[in-house]
Amino acid sequence: MSARDWGVLFVLCGAIFLEGIDVAMLNVALPSIRSDLGLSTGELQWVMSAYVLGYGGFMLLGGRAADLFGRRRMFVLWLTVFLLFSGLGGFATDGWTLIVARFVTGVAAAFMTPAGLSIITTSFGEGPRRDKALLVYSGTAAGGFSVGLVVGGLLAAADWRWVFFAPVVLSSVILTAALALLPRSPRTDRTGQSVDLAGSVSITGAIVLLVLAVERASHTGIGWTLGTFAAGLVLLAAFVAVERRSSSPLVRLGILRNASLVRANLAGLLFAAGFFGFQFLVVLYLRELRGWSTVQTSFAMIVIGIDAILSPTLTPRLVRRFGNAKVISGGLLLAALAYALFLPVGADWTYPAMFPALITLGLAFALAYGPLTIVAMEGVEEREQGLAGGLLYTSFQFGAALGLSTVTAVNVAATDSDAPAALLDGYHAALVVPLAAALLALLVSVLGPRSPKGTALASEDVANRTETPAPH
Repeated sequence: MSARDWGVLFVLCGAIFLEGIDVAMLNVALPSIRSDLGLSTGELQWVMSAYVLGYGGFMLLGGRAADLFGRRRMFVLWLTVFLLFSGLGGFATDGWTLIVARFVTGVAAAFMTPAGLSIITTSFGEGPRRDKALLVYSGTAAGGFSVGLVVGGLLAAADWRWVFFAPVVLSSVILTAALALLPRSPRTDRTGQSVDLAGSVSITGAIVLLVLAVERASHTGIGWTLGTFAAGLVLLAAFVAVERRSSSPLVRLGILRNASLVRANLAGLLFAAGFFGFQFLVVLYLRELRGWSTVQTSFAMIVIGIDAILSPTLTPRLVRRFGNAKVISGGLLLAALAYALFLPVGADWTYPAMFPALITLGLAFALAYGPLTIVAMEGVEEREQGLAGGLLYTSFQFGAALGLSTVTAVNVAATDSDAPAALLDGYHAALVVPLAAALLALLVSVLGPRSPKGTALASEDVANRTETPAPH
C-alpha cells in the first residue's frame, strides 16, 4: 500500500480504536462514577444501556446515510459530535446529563463506524489489499477495547472524568488527520433516491425496543420484557412492509439474498454474544468473588488483547493459505475451547490457571472477527457498502446486548445468596451461555446456507485471488 493508503487507514483505525477504548474505559470506571454522583443501580445501568441503545438503534440509518450523503462527510460530522458529547459526559454533575451524553455518543458512533468501514471497502479494491486493510482495522478495534480496560482503570483511579476527557483529546487528533487525509466523497447521484423516513423510524424504533428488551430483561418483570419485545417485533414487521413498497428503501431486502453476508451476520451476532458475556462474567468473578482491584482486573484481562497483534500479522497468512471460511471456523472453535477451559473455575484459581482460557480467547478473536468483516462486505456493490457495514455492526451490537443480558439473567437466577459458594454457582451456570453461543456460531459457519458457488462463508477463497487490486 502507498503512503496515502496507510494515512487513510491510520485515520480510520484511530476512529475504531477510539470507539473501543471509550466503551472499555467506561466499563471499569462505573464504580467510581456511582460513588461520586450518588447514582442508583438503575441509573448506573442506564449509563451503559443508553450508549447501546443509541449505537444499536441508529446503525442501519448511519450506514445508509454514508451511502447517500457521502462517507467522508458523515464520518467527519459524527466524529465531531462524538468529541463534543464525550466532553459533556466529563462535565456531568448528575446521572441524567451523563445518560443523555452517552446516548448521543452512541448515536454518533452508529453513524461514524459504518462510514469509516465503507471508506475502507471503497478505497481499497476487493482482494488482498482490502483484506489486509480490514484485518489491520479489526485488530485495532480489539486493541482499543483491551487497552481501554487498563487505561480506564488507571484514569478512574485518578479521576473518573478523565475517562471522558481522554477520548476528546484522541478524537481531536483523529479529526484533524481526517480532514487532511481522507479522500473527498464523490458526488452521489441521488436521482430518484430520498431518505426513507418511514423505514428509518420503524427500524430504529424496532431495534431500540428489541435491544431495550434484551438489555433490561434481568432487571424488570417478564410482562414488561415480553411487551417490549412484542412491540419491537411489530415495528420490525412494519419495517419489512414499508421496505417492500418503498422506491428508495433504507435496506434493500434483496441484499439479504447474499448468503455470505447473512451467514457472517448470524455468526458475528452469536460470537459477540459469547465474547462480551464471557468478559462480563470474568470481571464479576475477579471483582466480586476474588476482591481484585480495578487495575488488577484490567491487567488480568489485557492478555485477550493479543488479537491486536495477531490480526494484522498472523491472520492474513492463514487467510491466504486456508481461506476465510476455514479461518473463521477455527476461530469459533477456539472460542468454544476458551469458554470450556474456564467453565470449571474455582474460588481460589490462580492467574496461571485462568491464563490458557484468556489467551485462547484472544487468539479466537484474531481469527474470527477480521475474516467475518471481510466476508460480510464481499460481493456487495459499492453503493451499498455503508449498508452492509451497518448490518454487520448492528449484528455485533445486538449480539453483545443479548449476551450481556442472558448471562446476567442466568447468573442472577442461579445465585441465591452473597456467600462465595453461591456466587461461584451463579458464575458456573452463566458460563454455559458463552459456550453455547460459540457452538451455535460454529454450527452456522459450517452448516448455514451456501452461496450459489457452493462456498462456505467466503464468496471467494482469498488463496485463489490475483494480487492485482480491483479498480476503485
